[in-house]
Amino acid sequence: MTNSTILIRSWIDSANDPDGPFPVNNLPYGVFSTGGDAPRCGVAIGEYVLDLAALERAGLFPAVGFDAPALNPFMAQGPAVWADIRQRLIALLSQGSDQQEAVRQALFLRADVTLHLPFKVAEYTDFYAGRSHATNIGTMFRGAENALPPNWLHIPIGYNGRASTVVVSGTAIRRPNGQLKAPDQDMPSFGPCKRLDIELELGAVIGVPSAMGQPVSVAEADAMIFGYVLLNDWSARDIQAWEYQPLGPFQAKAFATTIGAWVVTRAALEPFRTSTPPREKPLLPYLQEAGPLLYDIDLSVTMAPAGQAPTPICRTNYSRMYYSSAQQLAHHTSSGCSMNIGDLLGSGTISGPEKSEFGSLQEITWAGKEPLTLGDATRTFIEDGDTLTLHGHAQGQGYRIGFGTCAGTVLPAVTYPK
Repeated sequence: MTNSTILIRSWIDSANDPDGPFPVNNLPYGVFSTGGDAPRCGVAIGEYVLDLAALERAGLFPAVGFDAPALNPFMAQGPAVWADIRQRLIALLSQGSDQQEAVRQALFLRADVTLHLPFKVAEYTDFYAGRSHATNIGTMFRGAENALPPNWLHIPIGYNGRASTVVVSGTAIRRPNGQLKAPDQDMPSFGPCKRLDIELELGAVIGVPSAMGQPVSVAEADAMIFGYVLLNDWSARDIQAWEYQPLGPFQAKAFATTIGAWVVTRAALEPFRTSTPPREKPLLPYLQEAGPLLYDIDLSVTMAPAGQAPTPICRTNYSRMYYSSAQQLAHHTSSGCSMNIGDLLGSGTISGPEKSEFGSLQEITWAGKEPLTLGDATRTFIEDGDTLTLHGHAQGQGYRIGFGTCAGTVLPAVTYPK
């Protein structure tokens, strides 16, 4: 029943809510702590977090590393162990379980725990793999006739980001400083970013490493992915505009990337696989897929100025992507680049063809020319005190596979001495 297409009913009532994010079908992994206890691994189930380290100590699981403050030791056990633990969890949490009392002792209300970064991020790569997003951004800077770079339909474009500034949902984000250059100025200036933005993305978490010098196929790459997280690749558009030529984003992306606290496993998403779009140009053989590699995942963003209720500003779907995470990973290894357990691959901004589906403020406000109304406020880009929250779920028959939220509130920039 690992990949059931109907609700797997639980003896935990809140896990049977058809609109709840965390039924037995899901069982996303995270890292949590309670009071002064050390962080350890857990699973979200209904309104609770199940303490997997406690179940390990009770002998309900083999020792697979759940007492660690990150999922990396568990991911290192490999896909066969991932599948075994998932089956054990389903058995423990489904109706009719004979271990209800033992499991009940390891349950904590999610509202009472602190969630931490779910895995130690080894390295971080972000891609530019959504066609609508790439077309929109290209149109703004190069015109509609030259919107897509010549290589875009052939290759998943990406850049290496900073693992050191990947933070968990709820972490405040400091507005970055950087070099800025206005079109009518001869020299750049230095100061706070004036065009701070989000990028609605999904992050693939790598659970199986690859060796240097050994490329992997798309199918092998798919099997290397442990799961997925919501991801917001915060972007300083004005800093990026000055610095990105010729090597691409640097400080404009290095200051912060926020991910959700829950890693939804590939196994939980199996019923929601869907195909990548038709190819305008055939892909080279090493990037061709033998089956569906995307997922039908509804995604949305809300924005809330300080003191205001959140306003929805975007609703789209992961199926809008042109390249899947497996294709991105296969391309990443094609040169012989090795991959590590805990590597994070950002999908690239997920936008659809309609304005309501645009996954960044750069697109929604068309580079600031079409302000966005948020209750009593208007915005072109993010202002200090604003909170941006990403949401996501896959919709099954009477159940949902939820990702939780991915949120961050923007703080003022550090003031440099004159």
